[in-house]
Amino acid sequence: MDKLTQYRQIIQKIINQHSTYQATDGDITTIPIYDLFQDNYLLINLGWDRTGRVHNIDLHLRIQDEKIWIEWDGTENGVVEELIRAGVAKEDIVLGFYRPERRSLVDFVLTS
Repeated sequence: MDKLTQYRQIIQKIINQHSTYQATDGDITTIPIYDLFQDNYLLINLGWDRTGRVHNIDLHLRIQDEKIWIEWDGTENGVVEELIRAGVAKEDIVLGFYRPERRSLVDFVLTS
């Protein structure tokens, strides 16, 4: 299996797992979105809670130049460990939410 296909499958599996988590506050639906044409993968929340309308992105991953870019990670424990455990090489993970000059200063540390 080529790297692109493998990374697509890994990302979709992780997002599917996160989409099963239920919000405890309000009437909120979690929706996985896969754009296979441009390789963008999102997990969004829609609905209402006690403060009003909920429409936010929990997770945004994309594949570019055979690397997985984490553009936004609002998951409880972060998605980096899940990617590494699923077989993604550390050097193929880019923390897109950090400024480019700071990315080289960040090293991934597994907690378990």
